[in-house]
Amino acid sequence: MRHIAIIGGGSWGTALAIVAARAGHEVHLWSRNPAVVSSINEHRSNVMYLQGATIPDEVSATEDLVATTRDCSMAILAAPSHAARELLTKISPALNSKAILVSAAKGIEIETGQRISQVAEQVSGTGITNRFVCLSGPSFAKEVVAGSPTAIVAASNESEAARVVQATLSFQNLRIYTNSDVVGTELGGSVKNVMAIAAGMTTGMGLGTNSVAALITRGLAEMSRLALHEGAQPETLMGLAGLGDLVLTCTGGLSRNRYVGEELGKGRPLAEITSGMNEVAEGIKTARAVKRLADNAKLELPITNEVNAVLYDGKPVREAVAELMRRQLREEG
Repeated sequence: MRHIAIIGGGSWGTALAIVAARAGHEVHLWSRNPAVVSSINEHRSNVMYLQGATIPDEVSATEDLVATTRDCSMAILAAPSHAARELLTKISPALNSKAILVSAAKGIEIETGQRISQVAEQVSGTGITNRFVCLSGPSFAKEVVAGSPTAIVAASNESEAARVVQATLSFQNLRIYTNSDVVGTELGGSVKNVMAIAAGMTTGMGLGTNSVAALITRGLAEMSRLALHEGAQPETLMGLAGLGDLVLTCTGGLSRNRYVGEELGKGRPLAEITSGMNEVAEGIKTARAVKRLADNAKLELPITNEVNAVLYDGKPVREAVAELMRRQLREEG
């Protein structure tokens, strides 16, 4: 049995807490929302973010961030990526020198363009590198908790750290594979959210499955172009953390990023859409971060550019789609 700290009481953090508890571990979950803490401790549920799921007694919730991580053997960061630096800064002094840090966040820090592993290294020092694991792949929290067979990836520069996460969290319907490609796993999990917004736009406009299939395929090309430039391995982009997560997020009805795109495609303003959402759609902020990375590297990412134009420049969705179709004809690649 391990003492596992979960940082973040949203749907995915709660789902991971449930899985870890089912696997026999002691779980302490932190949330900054007192209503979430009270709901978990008093009613064994998280009605705000994962309604209908029963939370085992082995999970306790608290608003005390440092107490959550003190003496834990594994800390799982399951908060939005834009909060990663603040949270890592606060928990780093409390983590013991052998604790594994797992990132379940799927995004890029917009101000710096850094991946979560880079933020962790900057905040905690290079000693964290071999204890850092990125957990990513096609996984809707609601389906994992409900028992749907799910496969995801634990990526780390240190194979033993990845195997510990694999052995600790793989249970019943959740199967975890390992790889050594942190860069590809992080970028796959981030860029796919941008593509999901684009896929949602096509659906919201009433376009057919031809359009969505084309979007996913060309989105994979963009994802691969950026990730390979940053040092990722091609196999990662063809696997669970790349293609697998891309397909799920672009087509699944539970995808928050796809939902944002759909509503944009129907003509609703972004502010109105997000004001009615419980949780963050990571692709909104990540779109800007990905564009900056691509611009700095002089990479051509046309879908990313058009998503940014819709989100931040007020470009109509129909005009953005038309712009993609008007691009100069070329070989596939």
